Amino acid sequence: MHRYKELKVWQEAVELAVDIYQITKKFPPDELYGLTSQLRRAGVSVSSNIAEGAGRGTHGDFKHFLDISNGSACEIETQLMIANKLKYINDTDYNELLIRIELIRNMIFKLQHSLKS
Repeated sequence: MHRYKELKVWQEAVELAVDIYQITKKFPPDELYGLTSQLRRAGVSVSSNIAEGAGRGTHGDFKHFLDISNGSACEIETQLMIANKLKYINDTDYNELLIRIELIRNMIFKLQHSLKS
């Protein structure tokens, strides 16, 4: 078992989820059950899967949940691109979030690699 709360990647993913919630508050009300909901679920999924994987008994389980977490990060990138094209999110916020997601994805890959050793 890993102490997920001590993992920088988990901490960064939690902050990303909080920021996604803040940004999606500005989305049109008719997106509440569409893009807003999708982004929020994917945002929460990144840190949640890191935590769940860390709580499992094997490195293999942890790596599996890190894969899911990475997939959720990719999902967020796609959804943010759509939100940006629809002008729900400005270019500055969009680009800053993409940089943070790339950082998180790199951290996930490094953590996965460390589990292989």
